[in-house]
Amino acid sequence: MTQQLPPLPPTAEPELSGVRNFRDVGGLPAVDGRTVRHGVLYRSGHLAHATDEDAAFLASLDLHTVFDFRNAADHALEGHDVKLPGVRNVNIPLSDPADGAEFWQMVRDGDIQQLRDLLGDGKAAARMRYAYRQIMIERTAEHSRVVNALAEDSVPALMHCAAGKDRAGLTVAVVLMAVGVERDAIEEDYLKSNDPRRRYKVRRSDSSPAGMSPQVMELLSPLFDARREYLDTAYATIEETWGSTERYLTEGLGLDPAVRERLSLRLLDG
Repeated sequence: MTQQLPPLPPTAEPELSGVRNFRDVGGLPAVDGRTVRHGVLYRSGHLAHATDEDAAFLASLDLHTVFDFRNAADHALEGHDVKLPGVRNVNIPLSDPADGAEFWQMVRDGDIQQLRDLLGDGKAAARMRYAYRQIMIERTAEHSRVVNALAEDSVPALMHCAAGKDRAGLTVAVVLMAVGVERDAIEEDYLKSNDPRRRYKVRRSDSSPAGMSPQVMELLSPLFDARREYLDTAYATIEETWGSTERYLTEGLGLDPAVRERLSLRLLDG
């Protein structure tokens, strides 16, 4: 029998032991004066390490769907999500900014010089910007699928990738764009992933002071930061490719007014 927990106050956030970066997206303002409802859209890092207490809390949210944007390499590295009773799990793999087993092996095992060669001189941040651009251009079908699912029947929903920052962050941003949430509010929510208690835990095979030195962490930080320039790249890609957010939603994602209206009714108050 699932443990029943008291409802979470709209402004409170739980301290989950095995799930990073969890939050309710509720409360964000839309341009028409409405706000995103609390308790309908959540985001987080992966659920593979959720404790029994974490799982009990997540089960108490009455989720309809958990969207997992990780790929097979992520599942091999961290494991599959814990199963929540009565919740539909939908895996929609999206491009990982640090995709590739060899790259992740270098992140975990590389020495300081190897990391400098791979990530130094702005290469790490450039890799992130490139990945954000490619996700916006190449993953329109996946983002359209998510938006249509939410408009149809998939809320309350939880969206996550590995860290809950990039793939989940962009997908949440797309959903919020579709209901007219203000760009500044989307950005503010995105940047919350930088909170130290939210950040993905970097795992290195050498956990000594040398292996986790400030120099090493500085080289790795662009991969694990939520940076305004990354989200700006996504918006710039929309402008360059489709000319406007509206055309991106209608032509890029193929969303008709009826779908967006149903989505707004599910996600926004008023």
